[in-house]
Amino acid sequence: MTDAEYVNIWMRPERPARGPKPVYSRAQITEAAIRIADAEGLEAATMRRIAAEIGAGAMSLYRHVPSRDNLVELMADRLMGEIDLTGMPSGDWRADLTRYAGELRAMWLRHPWIAAVQRSLPSFGPNQLLLIERLLGVLDAFVSIDENLGLIAMLNSYVEGAVREENSSAEEFRRSGLSEAEWMARSYPYIDQLVKSGDYPIFTKIVTEARQPHLSRDDQFRYGLQRVLDFIAAAIPPGTGSAEAGPPAEAVRRDRLPAARPGPSDAPRDETPAPASAPTSGCDETASPVIGETSVCDETPDDLLPVPGCAVCGGAVPRAVTGRPREYCSRACRQRAYRTRRGAGSPG
Repeated sequence: MTDAEYVNIWMRPERPARGPKPVYSRAQITEAAIRIADAEGLEAATMRRIAAEIGAGAMSLYRHVPSRDNLVELMADRLMGEIDLTGMPSGDWRADLTRYAGELRAMWLRHPWIAAVQRSLPSFGPNQLLLIERLLGVLDAFVSIDENLGLIAMLNSYVEGAVREENSSAEEFRRSGLSEAEWMARSYPYIDQLVKSGDYPIFTKIVTEARQPHLSRDDQFRYGLQRVLDFIAAAIPPGTGSAEAGPPAEAVRRDRLPAARPGPSDAPRDETPAPASAPTSGCDETASPVIGETSVCDETPDDLLPVPGCAVCGGAVPRAVTGRPREYCSRACRQRAYRTRRGAGSPG
């Protein structure tokens, strides 16, 4: 088809100028295609399959939808209409973008096949145009249009990447026949071996200290989303009346990571990333950041009390804000003590 022959699907009248009155509408054809794609995958949504679904002749559908590419455009725009942005922009950009991200994620989870048709060159259907107006309107008062496009693209990339990974993991578990807990139990001996080898300190830190992998999918998504929104807040010029506004106190509390589950290894955990030379001000920078705060330091008088010396070098040990007292001033001392115990035959 030449450029002169091409006509955008949104410029084509739904009802042909000549011929019999259509029995089915584009919306009915599109809905049938989405039902099939949801149940059997996008490839199953052929014109012949759709015709059988609605009780029509396959060739008759081409009078309403000229090509499969046009059909996919109609399907994708129909899904954009599921993202409810009613009342946006509301004036609270952070609440609006949080709501949008949740709606977008939910749509992708309902229709995993959309990952195969997400395009860099949009067709600008009516639902997508409405989404553009409302979504970019959220930041329009605070940043230039170019900055707006970049920030929304970043937000979309985070949501789509998170959902792709979520859908991919679910499919892998489905194929394996294992639950996530069963997979972790099966992997335990090898992971424990890696940790005890002492050859992979960063991997060991992930296993023994990281809390994020143990969060639910919803909590992981919310935690990452708040990091993205923090970046957007930093990009909004000061003095606009919105960049400085953080989320409500309850949202801040929800954003804290929950306590970690025990890791698969009994290797000692280093809870003190700060070196011995760091000021012993009671600032615990291992705690998870809170949205709207620049520090999680709690400089109460109790935190400024003298602290015991390092069990290895005798240096000052920063006081932990929460959890059990620390024994070492740095990771190096912790690892030195661990190697000593292993060399002596003590359980690690």
